[in-house]
Amino acid sequence: MVTQRHLRHVGKDCLVAFDTNLYSVPARKVRPRQLVEIRATKSQVSLHATVPDAGGQTLLAVHPRAVGRGARVVDETHWDGLPTGAGRRVTTGDALPSPRRGQPLGSEAGPLQTLLNRTAAASVEVGRRPLSVYDELTGTRPFT
Repeated sequence: MVTQRHLRHVGKDCLVAFDTNLYSVPARKVRPRQLVEIRATKSQVSLHATVPDAGGQTLLAVHPRAVGRGARVVDETHWDGLPTGAGRRVTTGDALPSPRRGQPLGSEAGPLQTLLNRTAAASVEVGRRPLSVYDELTGTRPFT
């Protein structure tokens, strides 16, 4: 039996890419960007830790080898221990913080102004002056 051996990194979603497919590993046994060893035969893919655990074991998961490209071979129990996002802060887009000076510009100002109204950049005081001031400073004439 011929076995291919490869080293790959674990993704944040506990998936490891191999041969254009994704294979899951247990979230409780790995961390993102951890290096794992893949041992692949024609029929199966086994994923091993590069360092043995306290019991001396390296085997993390065994999956049937995917046929084709872009398959996700996942054991749902491997995702136990991943954050669900339940306590995560989210924005609903309902309440936008307004800038310190004046009222925020509406949709007529365009998407950039809308974005600036929602970010900390809107709270930075910026000097406003006519373009003619810059023409005077540089010694150029305005385009007419």
